[in-house]
Amino acid sequence: MKRRDFLQRSIAGSAALTLGGLSLESFTEAPKQLTILHTNDVHSYIDPFPMDHPKFPGKGGVARRAAIIEQIRAEQPNVLLFDAGDIFQGTPYFNYYGGELEMKLMSMMKYDLGTLGNHDFDNGVEGFYKQMPHADFGFVSANYDFSKTILKDLIPPYHIFKRHGIKIGVFGLGVAFEGLVDPKNYGQTVYIDPLGVAKEMVSELKTNQKCDFIICLSHLGYDYINEPAKISDIKLAAQTSGIDLIIGGHTHTFLEKPSIVKNLEGHDVVINQTGCYGVNLGRIDVFFEKGKKSVHGRSIIV
Repeated sequence: MKRRDFLQRSIAGSAALTLGGLSLESFTEAPKQLTILHTNDVHSYIDPFPMDHPKFPGKGGVARRAAIIEQIRAEQPNVLLFDAGDIFQGTPYFNYYGGELEMKLMSMMKYDLGTLGNHDFDNGVEGFYKQMPHADFGFVSANYDFSKTILKDLIPPYHIFKRHGIKIGVFGLGVAFEGLVDPKNYGQTVYIDPLGVAKEMVSELKTNQKCDFIICLSHLGYDYINEPAKISDIKLAAQTSGIDLIIGGHTHTFLEKPSIVKNLEGHDVVINQTGCYGVNLGRIDVFFEKGKKSVHGRSIIV
């Protein structure tokens, strides 16, 4: 897999757009703000990089990320914190603790939800199951069928949050196992085509559950220029309708600001990814006012 790495010396920027109308009458009274913070592909990086590191000198670290998150929470009342997969594997912390430390630290930072990346299977389905009691937050995955595994009924396809009268539906999508995960590690987990699943999730969340904002936590990868047939966040956005925001992972793509892709109905879909190793923290601010949504996003250097 070719990784796209668009790291700049300063990762900062913003994107703004207006999305489709909403039915909430209260939006006409006063604007409401939802702040979404997110990470991806942290890969067990707990400590900051050393100052002499050639790419990320002094960057990252859980303590610094936690301080930034707490500062934002102190400023904004409606904050959600997500992770788009590959929590595990990358440093001796994972080799020694098997993911326990990562789950406990994310719980201390009060993550709200995550999805699974391919490396989260590195100790097998049983290894992930073993660490779940250390997580005070849930996971979602709509295109991994765990019904014949120990994870049955523990990882639902979606979760719904309610913040300040706003109903937010979040579902998860994972990358295909072939070439990435040893069959003995995913066991009887069944991978399902994410495009079809995404359409089903939007129908469920938008039509049946009446969600006002739909988010996909994706570990599909941002884009694959040399593999045009491979599903990615860019293709997912363009080939579906109803998704408002895709929080991505897997390709370690550093975006200065979120990408904007037109969906099948010509509406804008926001896509963001924060690179890897906890170097950046993504921030998406969504404003609901007078029947419309406006989205502003950027990456924060940790």
